[in-house]
Amino acid sequence: MAHLNSGGGRVNLAQKWKEVAQKELLECLDKCAGSKAIVWDDPLISPVGLIAEYSLLKENEVEKMFPLRAGRLPQNNVQNVIFITRPILKLMRLVAENIREEEKVGGFRKEYHIFFVPGKSLLCENKLKELGVYGNLNNIGEFGLELLPLDSDLLSMDMTSIFKECYLHRDPTGMFYMAKALMKIQALYGVIPNIYGKGEYAKQVSDMILRMRRELAVSERQITPQIDTVLLLDRTVDLLTPLATQLTYEGLIDEIFGISNTTVKLPAAKFAKKNEGDQADVATEPKKFHLNSGDELFAVVRDRNFHAVGTELSRKAKILSAQVEERKGARTVGEIKEFVSKLPHIQAAKQSLATHTSIAELVKEVTDKSAFLESLHMQQEFLSGSETDKVNNFIEDCIGKKEPIVKVLRLVCMQSLTNSGLKPKILDFYKREILQTYGFEHIVTLHNLEKIGLLKQQSQKSYSTIRKTLKLVMEEVNEQNPNDISYVFSGYAPLSVRLAQYLAKPGWRSIEEALRLLPGPLVEEKQQIPVGLRKKRSPGSDGDNQKMTLVIFLGGVTFAEIAALRFLSQQEDAPTDYTIITTQVINGTTWLESLMEDIGVTNQEEGGASPFR
Repeated sequence: MAHLNSGGGRVNLAQKWKEVAQKELLECLDKCAGSKAIVWDDPLISPVGLIAEYSLLKENEVEKMFPLRAGRLPQNNVQNVIFITRPILKLMRLVAENIREEEKVGGFRKEYHIFFVPGKSLLCENKLKELGVYGNLNNIGEFGLELLPLDSDLLSMDMTSIFKECYLHRDPTGMFYMAKALMKIQALYGVIPNIYGKGEYAKQVSDMILRMRRELAVSERQITPQIDTVLLLDRTVDLLTPLATQLTYEGLIDEIFGISNTTVKLPAAKFAKKNEGDQADVATEPKKFHLNSGDELFAVVRDRNFHAVGTELSRKAKILSAQVEERKGARTVGEIKEFVSKLPHIQAAKQSLATHTSIAELVKEVTDKSAFLESLHMQQEFLSGSETDKVNNFIEDCIGKKEPIVKVLRLVCMQSLTNSGLKPKILDFYKREILQTYGFEHIVTLHNLEKIGLLKQQSQKSYSTIRKTLKLVMEEVNEQNPNDISYVFSGYAPLSVRLAQYLAKPGWRSIEEALRLLPGPLVEEKQQIPVGLRKKRSPGSDGDNQKMTLVIFLGGVTFAEIAALRFLSQQEDAPTDYTIITTQVINGTTWLESLMEDIGVTNQEEGGASPFR
């Protein structure tokens, strides 16, 4: 089977996208002849690092790099100062201040350039005119970095506030950038013949793609399609899954420590090396680790249920021990030479094993705590439809102990969703208790949750029907050797991934009742492909004819859902391979926290649609 995650797939979209993004960045730099200093908008530094290393920038005459700050730039003697920034109004003041301070210094004349990621903003250009520096800019362009390649089968827009912007502010600009990204993918891999989707913004993105194609008309590139299907899923179609605590290795690392652009920061003391006096060299700064499939061991354990990780680490330790023992059996020069050639790989594997053993220990310290286990037990009761129709004693106790408000909101929202809403008396009780305990400023928080649909009054009992139709809760789960995607939550199958699974086989007609109960319109579009460009599927060559599906999560995806889709791709009888594209990677905490922020600031002053914010 051609499998993307193993690197053997026919379409490595992430690698191709990285090459395209690099080319676009270098084209921006080529417009600025001579030595260069790049002034980065802070949140773009890490994302751009995923597509272009500093050595590549140096080869293209980049001598200095600075973060965008108020006041004067650090001393530099370059010919070009290049600002790379998101289209946010308040950042234009910093750009203007930098330019004015540089001009005061005098000396040889510098040229100034600005490139917006992923697109220009008329509001920002007007602000630069208002601030009197628009005429100082030699280039005002775009660096169309709509997607970041996080791994071989995962790309993200990294638009951290897009869910709030779309569903609270009703600002669909982020969806326009998603549509643009999908048009770029079609330019690289041919028109995608089948578009399916569910939800309001799924419909919007689908409509934008179809309109953009009509506008291209005869200028569209004629390429044989390599991607069969795109599945667009609104986060509002499945609000429940992000609230459940993820139980995969990578999911738990994200839940507990937070992963940002494949990087996690962990307590340095856990990884300090012992010196001769057996005292650990303790560093105060957190230690950074990059988590992606470039680490062979992580590629194996990241999608496992955490209960299976210890077994895998133990197995790896035995393999490494056996490899080291080979040295004792090496007799001839040739055998010794062969062993020496393996040493770098063995050393790297030993280091990786030590790292992930330590990370697993850090995770276990949290998952063994009674607070974690009690909360998890309550979640699983809700998911199975138990204890949902009355004031929950555990939630009441959490409020009484003033436990973190995100923990309380997570459980209340789960109870609301699994009960198809709460009775008015119960909902009012929770609201009153939360406001009295955590402060009346959370009136805005509760309003936001109701507006999204995370909290609501009871309506028709749809969850129980959806749960049974889509087989969301499985009684028996093999966490060590799973045979169903429900292993990622130890018994609950992510609704979003079940939709992808049913679409691939046997098709959505088998779950029409459940689809009707889910919010938003259904999308089923066929894009016409010229006869000469249609794929020819020859019988008896299943591996070569493996289908390819893009699953687009509009509003965020969790690592548990990513793991479930990878699991489906890896099955021997898998009807399709999956590559995942998302607006951002989320977990229950970060997701709810984004909805708790004060929304009193005007959207215009914050820059409206601002990618990567």
